[in-house]
Amino acid sequence: MQNFPWFAYYPKEVPHQVDVTAYSSVVDLFEESIKSFGDAIAYECMGKTMSFNELDKLSRNFAAFLQHDLGLKKGDRIAIQMPNLLQYPVVMFGALRAGLVVVNTNPLYTPKEMKHQFVDAGVSAVVILANFAANLQKIRADIPAKHIVVTEIGDLLGGLKGTIVNLVVKHIKKMVPAYSLPGAISIKKALSSGASKSYKREEMQQADLAYLQYTGGTTGVSKGAELTHGNIVANMQQISAWMKPKLKEREETVITALPLYHIFALTVNCLAMLKIGAHNVLITNPRDMPAFCKELGKHKFSVFTGVNTLFNGLLNQEAFRNLDFSSLKVAVGGGMAVQRAVAERWQKVTGVPLAEGYGLTETSPVATCNPIDGSERIGTIGMPLPNTEVKIVDDEGNELPVGEKGELCIKGPQVMRGYWQRPEESEKVFLGEWLKTGDIATIDDNGFLRIVDRKKEMILVSGFNVYPNEVEDAIAAHEKVNEVGVIGVPDEKSTEKVVAYVVANDRGLSADEVIAFARENLTSYKVPKEVYFVDELPKSNVGKILRRIIKENHEKKSLG
Repeated sequence: MQNFPWFAYYPKEVPHQVDVTAYSSVVDLFEESIKSFGDAIAYECMGKTMSFNELDKLSRNFAAFLQHDLGLKKGDRIAIQMPNLLQYPVVMFGALRAGLVVVNTNPLYTPKEMKHQFVDAGVSAVVILANFAANLQKIRADIPAKHIVVTEIGDLLGGLKGTIVNLVVKHIKKMVPAYSLPGAISIKKALSSGASKSYKREEMQQADLAYLQYTGGTTGVSKGAELTHGNIVANMQQISAWMKPKLKEREETVITALPLYHIFALTVNCLAMLKIGAHNVLITNPRDMPAFCKELGKHKFSVFTGVNTLFNGLLNQEAFRNLDFSSLKVAVGGGMAVQRAVAERWQKVTGVPLAEGYGLTETSPVATCNPIDGSERIGTIGMPLPNTEVKIVDDEGNELPVGEKGELCIKGPQVMRGYWQRPEESEKVFLGEWLKTGDIATIDDNGFLRIVDRKKEMILVSGFNVYPNEVEDAIAAHEKVNEVGVIGVPDEKSTEKVVAYVVANDRGLSADEVIAFARENLTSYKVPKEVYFVDELPKSNVGKILRRIIKENHEKKSLG
């Protein structure tokens, strides 16, 4: 980290440098946690707990299954597509222990989105929740994966409870559309088979890939950020050092409502908290706020992570406001900007500041965070973590002085190796060793960073990136659409919402029809909330649609 004299507020108990080479792989750190915490609870979901020893046994069995039954080798890619369930850490750690590269996949992806990711990553296997298997069926013949493992929600809840949950989900709530995946194996059979097989520990180095974490990066093309074992280990060490003043081994209970397939929850909740032996409570469906609040009431939680929309939603629940927050030590917001009103209300209700952090998929993800020692500054993204350098540059890459606006660049051991099989895209986002974030920021005299604008035309919906190109391509496929331009506009509930401006070649085309068509090919958060029809779209002299002008015209119309 740049040791500038104006970093007067850098946490006194946090070193500027930590040992990011302490572990050669995520598996090394995993094995240390198993030895250290044994019978302590590692994960809990729907009232069922799993100890570190049980996680060790189950993930070992899954690793053996991958090696022997499926014949997968070190470096092969495996996709995991499920919400927060006990199965996730079992499968994920099992895959890493077998030397595989994990490709996290949003369960809500459409078949088209799944196909792109699975083909691009060249996945050899897919582990999927049965609720989404019908989508996999539609693209089964078009993806490289030879092996499919299917799990149901209740599979690791045990005994009668697990059976009842699966029956209710499938037959009462009808949440599992009919599907046919010949040759697929159930997670229970996979674990049972692996239990009778030997497990070979793969030797891994920091340079080996651990995850292909897909993101739009600085363009609308979904790309796999190559996150190595070294990247992830470094970020775990950095996060641990940042949180050390408040968090103690074996004493913490962390609430994980953000999905583990998202890089924020993956590194901060799933991995960094494993390092200190925290009791990790997995929330499968945080959108069911009453049930979520009821679950919170069962735990003396000390760590809470989330995005602005989650915090805001909870604060609007009387049941949440009435909870006992006496055990809460740390609350961290990321994935999207934390609004001042939400942060102030959170502290008033819980008595604990909401520390905003910042990062990207490309930075594993945490690059900066507010201190958790009482010197938090609302409206900023804090300061760089240990071993991390930041600078603000102009369009030519020249470093700017304190207080001036420019593009935020980051350098540190958590920065990705590059984009999977896309050297030209990788080259675009690097300035030497520095990663160009695409975000416009300033740094003040005390070292606190503030994001003031986004250089990219990305739209941020509830912490997820939406890229106009992708939405435009989906809508443009409609036979009644001539041209389309997509922008993001401010929204109180989700930071921004997607808005489409359409030039139709059939005046009978309606906004509802455009939205319904988009929903067939896009995940719900990418679907436009509003559609406007115009006679023409503003273009450059080479015919490029100018989204900037569309946005300006929209704002004028809103104000007028």
